[in-house]
Amino acid sequence: MAGGWFETVAVAQQRAKRRLPPSVYGALVAGSEKGITIAQNQAAFGEIGFSPHVAGHKPNRNLATEVMGIPISMPVLISPTGVQAVHPEGELAVARAAANRGTIMGLSSFASKPVEAVVEANPNTLFQIYWCGTRDQILQRLERAKAAGAKGIIATLDWSFSNGRDWGSPWIPEKLTVKAAAKFAPQALKRPSWLLDFVRSGRVPDLTAPNLHEPGGETPTFFGAYGEWMNTPPPTWEDVAWLREQWDGPFMLKGVVRVDDARRAVDAGVTAISVSNHGGNNLDTTPASIRVLPGIAEAVGKQIEVLLDGGIRRGSDVAKAVALGAKAVMIGRAYLWGLAANGQAGVENVLDILRGGLDSAVLGQGKSSIHELRAEDLVAPDGFFLRLGEDGLDDRATQHRDPAPEAVRS
Repeated sequence: MAGGWFETVAVAQQRAKRRLPPSVYGALVAGSEKGITIAQNQAAFGEIGFSPHVAGHKPNRNLATEVMGIPISMPVLISPTGVQAVHPEGELAVARAAANRGTIMGLSSFASKPVEAVVEANPNTLFQIYWCGTRDQILQRLERAKAAGAKGIIATLDWSFSNGRDWGSPWIPEKLTVKAAAKFAPQALKRPSWLLDFVRSGRVPDLTAPNLHEPGGETPTFFGAYGEWMNTPPPTWEDVAWLREQWDGPFMLKGVVRVDDARRAVDAGVTAISVSNHGGNNLDTTPASIRVLPGIAEAVGKQIEVLLDGGIRRGSDVAKAVALGAKAVMIGRAYLWGLAANGQAGVENVLDILRGGLDSAVLGQGKSSIHELRAEDLVAPDGFFLRLGEDGLDDRATQHRDPAPEAVRS
C-alpha cells in the first residue's frame, strides 16, 4: 500500500495520476469549461515574489495560529471535499493526518464517511453544509453535526453548476452495480495497487453521501444528493442569515470573491469567510483567489477572520496568503494527491511539505512569526490585485484599483 515519501505536492500528483483509475483522477482534477480559473489559481502565486533578507534571520519561528477559536500548529486547514473512490479509508485517513499535524479537518456534506466517525478521528472538525433540500432537512443536518461534536460550520454557496470541460468529464457511475463494475473493470485492472487497497479493505468505493442520510430513509447516492442540490432554489442573503442563526458556534461562509459580498457576510453574522472560487470548479474565468484577497481583507479583516483557498501547492503560497491578509489557507487537491499517493501518511507528507516551505519563507523574510508577515514583504505586477464589487459600484470602475501597498508592486 505504501507509496513512499515524496518531496513536493507536484510529485504527489504525479503518483496519484499513476495510481488512480483515469475516471477517479479526472474527478479530482475537475475544473470547469476551459479551465482558466483552475490554472490561474496556481499561476497567480508565481507572479508574486518575495524580497528576502541576507542576514539577521531568526533562529526560531512561530508558525502557530488560531482559526475560529481553534488553536492550530500552522495556518493550513483541510478543505472539505468528497473522496468517495480515492482511498478506502477516505476522510478518516485525512482526519487522522490533520490531527497528527495539529490542524483542522473540514468535512464535506458529500463525504464518504459519517461526521460521527470523522469527529472521533479529529475532534477539531468543521462540518461543511450546502444549501440543499428544505430548511427542515438543512436544520436536521446541522443538529446532527452539533450532536457529533463538530466545532463549527462551513457554508459553501458559490456554485452555479457550470457544465462541461474542454478536456472531457470522467465517467463515474451513480451506483456500483454489476453492470457499472464491468464497465469500470478495465480502468481498475490497469491500476492494481489502487484496486488491491480496496480488496484488502473488504470494501468497494463508497458512492453514497452518509451525511445527508435522513432518519428512516435511505442514504442517498452522491449523484442523487447532487441532483437535489441542483434543484434546490438558490439561497438569498436572508437565507444565509437564517442559516447562521441555526448554529450558535463558529460559522464560515466559503466562496467570497467580492468586497460587497464580504460586507454582506459580516451583516449576516458570520465569524469567518473563505476567499475562494471553489478551486476553479465553478464559474470559469473568475479571477484567482489570491488576486482579490487583499481588498477583501482590508474591507472586513478587522471584523471577521478571512481565509483563502484555491491554488495552494507550496508553503511559500501559504506565506504569501498570510502576508496579504489571510488568517489561514484551506487546501483541497493538494491533500487529495497525498491521500491517493500514500493514504494517511501521504496527507501527513503534504502537510509537512507545506510546513517546511512556510518555515523557509518566514526564515528568508527575517521574521520570527507568521504574524509578522506583511504585504510590504512581497512584490507583484502593477494591476495584479483586484477589488471587485467595491461599494456596489460597477466592477469595471473598481477592478483595477490595487489595494496592496506600493511596496508590493514591481
